[in-house]
Order: sequence, then structure tokens, then C-alpha cells
Amino acid sequence: MAEQKKKTTIILFSGDYDKAMAAYIIANGAAAYDHEVTIFHTFWGLNALRKEEPLTLNKGFLEKMFAKMMPRGADKMGLSKMNLAGMGPKMIKQVIKKHNAMTLPQLIEMAQEQEVKLIACTMTMDLLGLQQEELLDGIEYAGVAAYLADAQEGNVNLFI
Repeated sequence: MAEQKKKTTIILFSGDYDKAMAAYIIANGAAAYDHEVTIFHTFWGLNALRKEEPLTLNKGFLEKMFAKMMPRGADKMGLSKMNLAGMGPKMIKQVIKKHNAMTLPQLIEMAQEQEVKLIACTMTMDLLGLQQEELLDGIEYAGVAAYLADAQEGNVNLFI
């Protein structure tokens, strides 16, 4: 009897660089161990999937305000602790470079290469006024039911 593939699911709720980085390190590690991996991005975790380049889209006032206030892309996210008015992320990126570690954008790219399923929560996208054109190519769009279907079969389920 063939062994069933293990599954790891992660809800990425946080918009903090260090927490998103931890989620992607775990996801890439699980994928390397031959797990099927899903990262469900919701609320501020969607910022990790935002494209850096600004787009001109038809949006209402509140949606435009959210778009301006939220970081545009993984590399622009702040730290959960010691953000220090933007100096913290610069310092941590310097440490990452010094130790030849991967940055968050590189970890996201690696996850895509390892076929980690990156899902953007459509309900949250609606609430925040985010449109598919604003997010990275090659990701999936679904609601919480899709995440729950994956999590139900998960061997490891994390909330970050």
C-alpha cells in the first residue's frame, strides 16, 4: 500500500516581514521534505503577494486608501518588533545579506518553484479592495472553504 503524501498548511495572517519569512522558511522546508504545502494568505498576509509596481485601477476611495497604506510587496513589509521607523527592516536585510540567507522575495520565488500552493483569500481581497492584477502571477484565489479542505487533510497546520 502506497504511503499517502503528507500535507502542511499555513495561514499567513501577519503582514510582518519576519513572520512572513518564517512562514515561507517552514513552507519551503516542508516542500523539500516532500509535503504538499498550502499557504493561505489573508488580511495583512496578502501584502507578501502584492506586486511592487503601482497599477492604475478603478477603485473607490477606501480601497485607494488601503492601497496607499499597505506595503507594496514582500520587500516593503515592516518588522513585528524593532521596526524603528523603517530602520529595522534595513538592518535585518543587511544581516540576511551578510549571512548569505534568502530574502523574503527569494523565499516566495523558491516556494513557487517547489509548487507550494499560494492562495489569496478572496473575501479579504474584497474587503481591502485588492484586485488580482495587483498580486503576483501564478497564485490561486479561493475562500476559506478551500483552505479548510486542505487543512482537514493536513499533518501540520500553522497560523502565523
